[in-house]
Amino acid sequence: MNSEKTPLTLLGLGAMGTALARTWLAAGHPLTVWNRTAARAEPLAADGATVAATAAEAVAANDLVVVCLLDDASVAEALADADLTGKDLVDLTTGTPDQARDRAAWARARGARFLDGGIMAVPPMIGAPGSGAYMFYSGSRPLFDAHRDTLAVPAGTVYVGEDPRLAALHDVALLSAMYGMFAGVAHAFALVREEDVALTDFASLLAGWLTAMTASVRGTAAHLESGDYTGGVASNLAMQVAGTATLLRTAEEQGVSPELLTPYLDLMKRRLADGRGDEDTTGVIDLLARRTDQAG
Repeated sequence: MNSEKTPLTLLGLGAMGTALARTWLAAGHPLTVWNRTAARAEPLAADGATVAATAAEAVAANDLVVVCLLDDASVAEALADADLTGKDLVDLTTGTPDQARDRAAWARARGARFLDGGIMAVPPMIGAPGSGAYMFYSGSRPLFDAHRDTLAVPAGTVYVGEDPRLAALHDVALLSAMYGMFAGVAHAFALVREEDVALTDFASLLAGWLTAMTASVRGTAAHLESGDYTGGVASNLAMQVAGTATLLRTAEEQGVSPELLTPYLDLMKRRLADGRGDEDTTGVIDLLARRTDQAG
């Protein structure tokens, strides 16, 4: 059965790399692994993986090479002595869009096709049916098409374009939104935690409210695409800014710092000061992107 499955090499056996390795092995893919700390490879060897003594040896073993290391500098160091001629290099190491662009050019100069990936999952989600795990990919479309089935074994695949920067950009954009949500959640719990409020019940209310509010992101996209930020606005910027005084006063009454809220509220006030009270909050994006000259 193994002979029917694409063999591949995996460099890096941290928590994520190990989860990837176990998933490919369980699916019957012949797997060669390498890790700087060799002891981490031993459990995988017991499961059927071939352990290479060096990264260069691991790369030489297979045409498909997946890298999941600490950072971009670790990728350069690990592959310094490897012959990449004719290889298909898939880099799942977390990095910036510009690092992905530069690594793609570096790989092409060494004779390899290149695909950058952004993992939208934590290790326990890898290979778990129904977990919702997926990975963004960008770069060589022929490489992605050739290995789509293999790449889909650990998690779903979402190809976002030939520009190698795009996977990392999508990854960071979604993570940035996540941390913004976490900031709001932290403020909300800080407001209620000292009161006679059942926090588990409150959590259910909060999760439901945030889920309902996510529908607004499609409206934001439509406004950005049209350039008209006033269409279909249910609660305009002037009304929302007026309401922020209540948010800040409540935080003061509860003895909660407003520092997670004020940066965003200040941007809303700046946009309103520019005479955009009939918009929704989409114009804040123009301020962040330094596009204050846009008509909106």
